[in-house]
Amino acid sequence: MSKTFSRFFVLSSLALLAAAPAFAESASCPAILKQSFKRLQDEAPQDLCQYAGKVVLVVNTASFCGYTSQYEGLEALYAKYAGKGLVVLGFPSNDFGKQEPGSSKEIADFCFNTYGVKFPMFAKSVVSGPTPNPLYVNLIKATGKTPAWNFHKYLIDRNGKVLESFPSKVTPDDKKLVGAVEKALAM
Repeated sequence: MSKTFSRFFVLSSLALLAAAPAFAESASCPAILKQSFKRLQDEAPQDLCQYAGKVVLVVNTASFCGYTSQYEGLEALYAKYAGKGLVVLGFPSNDFGKQEPGSSKEIADFCFNTYGVKFPMFAKSVVSGPTPNPLYVNLIKATGKTPAWNFHKYLIDRNGKVLESFPSKVTPDDKKLVGAVEKALAM
């Protein structure tokens, strides 16, 4: 084997090894999470693939809604089960009753200062109607359920399968929701 070919072979092998983690990460990320959204606090792009392998509860939120107090329950649910693999993802939306009129900074301040929200929150987006954000397009397609109001919830298992949809009136401490979360975490 010539020195040039050997050097080429070694360099090619190193390049493949360097690319392997990115390929493995991409291959292990379920299709529903292969998206990026801006983080609420600073609008930095966030790849949802970072939540691959977790049970995900997706919730559309609003600061001035009769259901807004659910932030407290969502944070408690997140705190209780995060160590077992649950992540709650909040998507503020002004779709229903114009109950989320604020800027990203105003929403982030409200969520943290009023309810101590630490679960990941994303910049305000559309979750219903003719042009929902891409994640909601997939959630609606998988369940046949479009959010009818703020604080609609979707549960996704560790493999990216959408398991269930919960209407706004189902609170974070509801036995049906908690039971579904616990069952998904046990899988």
